[in-house]
Amino acid sequence: MTSTAAPKSGARSAQPEHLGHVIFIAAAAAMGGFLFGYDSSVINGAVEAIRDRYDIGSAALAQVIAIALIGCAIGAATAGRIADRIGRIRCMQISAVLFTVSAVGSALPFALWDLAFWRVVGGFAIGMASVIGPAYIAEVAPPAYRGRLGSFQQAAIVIGIAISQLVNWGLLNAAGGDQRGELMGIEAWQVMLGVMVIPAVLYGLLSFAIPESPRFLISVGKHERAREILKEVEGDHIDLDARVTEIEHAMNSEHKSTFKDLLGGGFFFKPIVWVGIGLSVFQQFVGINVAFYYSSTLWQSVGVDPTESFFYSFTTSIINIVGTVIAMIFVDRVGRKPLALIGSVGMVIGLGLEAWAFSFDLVDGKLPAAQGWTALIAAHVFVLFFALSWGVVVWVFLGEMFPNRIRAAALGVAASAQWIANWAITASFPSLADWNLSLTYVIYTVFAALSIPFVLKFVKETKGKALEEMG
Repeated sequence: MTSTAAPKSGARSAQPEHLGHVIFIAAAAAMGGFLFGYDSSVINGAVEAIRDRYDIGSAALAQVIAIALIGCAIGAATAGRIADRIGRIRCMQISAVLFTVSAVGSALPFALWDLAFWRVVGGFAIGMASVIGPAYIAEVAPPAYRGRLGSFQQAAIVIGIAISQLVNWGLLNAAGGDQRGELMGIEAWQVMLGVMVIPAVLYGLLSFAIPESPRFLISVGKHERAREILKEVEGDHIDLDARVTEIEHAMNSEHKSTFKDLLGGGFFFKPIVWVGIGLSVFQQFVGINVAFYYSSTLWQSVGVDPTESFFYSFTTSIINIVGTVIAMIFVDRVGRKPLALIGSVGMVIGLGLEAWAFSFDLVDGKLPAAQGWTALIAAHVFVLFFALSWGVVVWVFLGEMFPNRIRAAALGVAASAQWIANWAITASFPSLADWNLSLTYVIYTVFAALSIPFVLKFVKETKGKALEEMG
């Protein structure tokens, strides 16, 4: 009986001759992650100005901030299918155009509904970038480097967050500490939102400098071009014909992924899809994006000066970068699963301390000194442990964990679930904080604690495995 298994190509030990070029390719693709982080977090500097300019309460304000996440969910849900039809690179270019249009529209809104609309457009672009970045990097990266290169997506996100906070802080100071102060003929918060045009255009230009995914090229019959790119990113010492056959065999073993392929297992979706959804939901339900969407408002609510609150938002972003670098160093050494567990324990401690600190009454509009410093330090501890674990490993897991036959569709569903969970947290925080800030953080602490048994029971390690081995 003849075996139908694909020949061994040596891909698992692939060593590209020009690693710097592979790093450039991954970094260029991760520019979408930078825009993802920048666009997600830049609104932090405009929250109070929007509340004041349009005279709206916490509930309405939350909807304007969170509505972008609806666009994110739609973009994430559709990006996989778009990428399978027209290619990963074209998908990136569409995303870059939408980021650019959103930045201009958000900077020059006619009314509140207009601002909300442009935020949805930007959200759609973020959703596309959240899917296409990790999927593309996973498909072009040699297996031995895939964890580190896959973590570029999260590194780019956290750098985007930090740069947005630094720009916001600089613009606030230029406007005399007033978010509605005049800069370049418009209000400071509008300039904050408009600056994103610069990285959006850069992302579009970089997309023309990197190759298409070899897996997409094979799927559309462009085998020779796929061989060229595989040689470029995995080295010419592997058996290129066997490598192409290996990928083609894995892709052809099942028909192309559709939403229907995700169904089964007795609970609507296949179990592996539920694990991806669970990872996405836990990543958001610990409340991480409260730290990036509302941190300035949060610190001001407990008596911190506006300029100082912007500075603390920036320092939190720097801690986010430090944690991400730690994760990039250890994700391929320690593994994805151990990092997730370490992070969960650290987040429980940080969030628990924040909940304790916020349980005290304000004195002269401020937290008592001990509780104030505890809250500030605990917030940084929480962000550090999130960044060195769940911030990176969830994106790496989602790029790796699904079988080839369902990867695009499953990644789209999991990323969409992430944006819906993000919306739930973002839309609910202002009202929950008005109700009881301490209990709000207790809720986040509980989800961080529940993530530990979830990872232990349901999540499988993917470190060191070729994509064709998944599932």
